[in-house]
Amino acid sequence: MPVVRALRVREDRVRFPAARQLLFWARRIVAIHGIRIAETRFRLPPGPQMDKIFQGLNNKQIEAVRAIEGPVLVISGPGSGKTRCLTHRVAYLMAQGVKPESILAITFTNKASNEMRERIAKLLGNTKNPSTNSGSSASPTMGTFHSVCLRILRKEISVLGYSNNFSIFDDDDQLGVVKRIMGDLEIDPKKFNPRAVLAKISRLKTNLVFPENFEPKDFFSKVVASIYSKYQTELKKMNGLDFDDLIVLVVVIFKEHPRILEKYQNAWHYLLVDEYQDTSHDQYQLVTLLARKNRNIFAIGDDAQSIYAFRDADIKNILNFQKDYPDAKVIFLEQNYRSTKNILAAAQNVIANNQNQVPKELWTENDHGEKVLIRETLNERDEADFVIETMEDLTARGYKINDFAVLYRTHAQSRALEEALISRGFPYQIVGGIKFYERKEIKDILSYLKVIANPSDIVSFERIYNIPPRGIGPSTLQKIIKTGETNLISATGTLAKEAGGIKQGIGLEQLHKLLKDFDSKKKGKLTDLIRYIVRKVSYEDYLESTYKKSGSDTVQDRIENIKELLTVAKKHDPLKNGEGTAKFLEEIALLQDADKLKDTENRVVLMTVHSSKGLEFPVVFITGMEEGLFPHSRSLIDPKEIEEERRLCYVAVTRAKKKLIVSYAKYRHILGSTEVNLPSRFLGEMPEHALDVKTSMANFYSNDDDEIIRY
Repeated sequence: MPVVRALRVREDRVRFPAARQLLFWARRIVAIHGIRIAETRFRLPPGPQMDKIFQGLNNKQIEAVRAIEGPVLVISGPGSGKTRCLTHRVAYLMAQGVKPESILAITFTNKASNEMRERIAKLLGNTKNPSTNSGSSASPTMGTFHSVCLRILRKEISVLGYSNNFSIFDDDDQLGVVKRIMGDLEIDPKKFNPRAVLAKISRLKTNLVFPENFEPKDFFSKVVASIYSKYQTELKKMNGLDFDDLIVLVVVIFKEHPRILEKYQNAWHYLLVDEYQDTSHDQYQLVTLLARKNRNIFAIGDDAQSIYAFRDADIKNILNFQKDYPDAKVIFLEQNYRSTKNILAAAQNVIANNQNQVPKELWTENDHGEKVLIRETLNERDEADFVIETMEDLTARGYKINDFAVLYRTHAQSRALEEALISRGFPYQIVGGIKFYERKEIKDILSYLKVIANPSDIVSFERIYNIPPRGIGPSTLQKIIKTGETNLISATGTLAKEAGGIKQGIGLEQLHKLLKDFDSKKKGKLTDLIRYIVRKVSYEDYLESTYKKSGSDTVQDRIENIKELLTVAKKHDPLKNGEGTAKFLEEIALLQDADKLKDTENRVVLMTVHSSKGLEFPVVFITGMEEGLFPHSRSLIDPKEIEEERRLCYVAVTRAKKKLIVSYAKYRHILGSTEVNLPSRFLGEMPEHALDVKTSMANFYSNDDDEIIRY
């Protein structure tokens, strides 16, 4: 067979009509005569654009960007330009003639993928943002594991017997399903905590253990096994997925349907995985399957920042990368651009005490900066006052309020800090606190949208069937569910006819007409649909009658929340035929705490150390550095968990750019008890020369030498 070597050219990039016509007929001739085209990449010649791609990169970063063939592992320390390296590598691939649509970049957060898109557009001089959601064939695919897998499932899930308009259930929805199943099985929720059951099911799914191959080894596991099987059956019956299913079911599809796997292997020749140290077993399996054919996998991360074991992240995935790919190229990014020398010294000395790690030596050309301030306080109130007083002093010296981040090990520590901030008039934002989309009025409206999008969604239907009250009771709800119809809107109509003119029948007929009416409006603007739902069900009147005497949020507050929902939904208005509703619900399901952090807001940020991953601030306060709190008491007897806590401390310290302030309390009132703890061992692991210690503890450091006392 003859072979023609040709440039790969896209018709939409050919400027002149005559040239496009010529290209069209050339392809027709090739197809008719069975000529095989061996494509060669169009490589961008050296020039301004290529110079721009390498501009601002150090030698190691350039090495990582240029290593585009075969497996590559990049160990990237905190503040070493990891996102820059990923971004420039994607831009370099595209500049080398790689089809943008053959690149898949998996990020750990939505924020990271959005930032990458913007940077790539600037690097390549493209004013149009290369969004992955547009469906453009000229765009790299970028997103989190869950968003990428959701995209695959919308196309492929039918092979598993689901419809592609499936719902994604949040934590509360999942818990409701588990509680209902436990009730059906007569399992006492006081003896078996439903949340613990759900957590065990989640862990099993992540490790790709399914009901049919789960072998329980104790009584609790046997109870979980009986619930797990029914839980999966119920989800499928409702055409619903939980968050774990988004990844797990893609792995199942790829393993059971090799042709589908091959389709995506052929589509994505180049695979980039951010934060590889935080991948779980199901994510690792997904990446391994996708990379198996072309082996162009670029994994970047830092084993020293692996802090999500509680989410089943497995540090062995990054530590064993070279076993999986013996020919892998390994590159170290050790230059830190973020922190001062003193902050970096504190971090480096702490993490050096971990045994299970890839050895690396971070360094920086930044100044030494101020020493790390270590402050002992009497109790949590004294600690909170110290934090606020320090903020007041720093703002007087020119710092802005949004320069400050206060980190803590557990959510319970935020109470005293919030009280102090409020009393002193400091605006603040809690990341990971009360979630907007978990408020009752928001969940009510979203449940209406979910039922319209997926009429099989029993969980959402159960929420709104009698809101506002229509005289429909729980027994009638069960009759609707037991009609055997998968479409609950249709089932409501069927039961309404059977019930006739009785009170329940009138309520059912009213509900049926409403839902049919809403369904007919779903092809228009999303915000119009939401306003229509609120008006037709008289939702504001319902709020007035329900909450006018409530001591919680006022009716007006709740109405304002619905208006905020409309603001968020507005960007989906251009999408027609129900796509706006589907995209909106997907976006909410995939939303992460860090995505809600607005850089422009002039507020102090409060968050757990886990939530701070990937962020940076000029001034960081780490509070509660006490033995039993940080490291947490649950980890004290397990060396592996102590190493995880130490990695968590390393992450906390390296969030700071200019100033790091660490505090601990002699006495702490928390969760209903008073604790008396020693300072954290991690303080004792920091180098004395980098610290400014304000403490009355007699033996914080040894008087005999510079050795730090290890508690």
